[in-house]
Amino acid sequence: MARSQFNKLASYLRPHLRQSALGIVALLMVNALGVYIPLLIRDGIDQLQQSLNFQRILFYVGAIAGLASLMWIVRMVSRILLFGVGRQVEFDLKQQIFNHLLTMEPAYFAVNTVGDLISRATSDVDNIRRLLGFAVLSLANTLFAYVLTLPVMLSINVRLTLVAIAIYPIMFFMVHLFSNRLRSEQLAVQEETASLSDLIQEDMSGMSLIKIYAQEENERLAFRDLNQQLLTANLKLARTRTTLFPLLGGLASISLLVVLALGAGAIASGEISIGDFIALLLYVERLVFPTALLGFTITAYQRGEVSIDRIEYILSTEPNIQSAANALALPQPDIKGWLSASHLTYTYPGAKTPALDDVSFKIRPGETVAVVGPIGSGKSTLANALPRLLDIEPAQVFVDGYDITQIRLKDLRSAIAYVPQDSFLFSTTIKNNIRYGDPKAEQPTVEVAAQQAQIHPEILNFPQHYQTIVGNGHYPIRWAAAAHGIGKGITGGCAHPDSG
Repeated sequence: MARSQFNKLASYLRPHLRQSALGIVALLMVNALGVYIPLLIRDGIDQLQQSLNFQRILFYVGAIAGLASLMWIVRMVSRILLFGVGRQVEFDLKQQIFNHLLTMEPAYFAVNTVGDLISRATSDVDNIRRLLGFAVLSLANTLFAYVLTLPVMLSINVRLTLVAIAIYPIMFFMVHLFSNRLRSEQLAVQEETASLSDLIQEDMSGMSLIKIYAQEENERLAFRDLNQQLLTANLKLARTRTTLFPLLGGLASISLLVVLALGAGAIASGEISIGDFIALLLYVERLVFPTALLGFTITAYQRGEVSIDRIEYILSTEPNIQSAANALALPQPDIKGWLSASHLTYTYPGAKTPALDDVSFKIRPGETVAVVGPIGSGKSTLANALPRLLDIEPAQVFVDGYDITQIRLKDLRSAIAYVPQDSFLFSTTIKNNIRYGDPKAEQPTVEVAAQQAQIHPEILNFPQHYQTIVGNGHYPIRWAAAAHGIGKGITGGCAHPDSG
């Protein structure tokens, strides 16, 4: 893993170092017990060869059963701790991503599709969870298994041990050989998954249009094409994995065969005892599992490596629109409502012609102004510029004489009653939708806003009145007007971007 990715991984783990350390210590205890139990079996076999004693048999059976039970308990503790760290990191990352997306301007979501962002926030975060849970546990377990087991094996018989582990360098070479290939194929799978998620999200949102224009068959074919591409990418990755992992497992098992083949001669020559031979078999088998598990660890590693890049793409993107370092506070009670523009010019990224070109105006408090014009003349752009939904240049738009780029974003937007062109309601009660701009607003204030938007009689027709649950989607503009109208201070300017 590249140094930058390793540093990011370390930053994810840093808040949970204590729990991670406890899990690693527990895993060390598991491996220490795993090394000691074969030695106990060896001593028991060698002693029982000299004299068959029933009480001695019971002692060894009880000792081995007790240590094995303790080993099982500690192993469970280590897995709970280390897998718990993965879950905690998953929680932290999802929270960070959501909080960060809330700071981004609307233009960001036009460039980065919702389906792709959802894929990164779910499947990619899940891959990092596996990397920090299963992969860390497997890597630590493999490291402890080798560090603790090999010295004991060498103390029993150097020749048999070296012959048994001679195959492992070949395994590590194969892992290195397949590493880049697995990474590129894993990236392809995750990108195809994101494309498919994006199509599903778009089609679910635009289902009415699909049916009105009878485009079900075209959408079905488009989904089939993307689904086929995902299938092809998954099969390509599966072929690589089914080639590498069985080879790793097969090579690891060769060690066991070597000990079986050469151990009989060593016993006959008196080089090792029967107990030593049994212990070596147990140790070789003990190394086979973590070595064969290395293949699955590689998968988690490759997925996590790709996912770190995809997650950091979101978190490292700074919002273009944010409060200045020394932004001015603008409390609502102090706002008069003067709006003015001075030579306002704005060109959308990638466009050659300005959407707004040298626009100047002044609007007094309480004055109602309608902005009219054909489609594409800049009405919506002007409305979006006032609350800084667009990244406009300084010294072009002013509220009460203050440059809006120098006002705290929260204060500026809290002072503006804005009804978007595509009105939207959240999946909650009508009351909560109406008081969305001021969640603490009481029922009388909510009803006043509804009466001003002329929807109060309609709400009373619902069985649960203001407590009626409404789903997300598009609703009449006056519903949105009520939902965005509580607690706003500026009365001049465009209330709705398409009011012309």
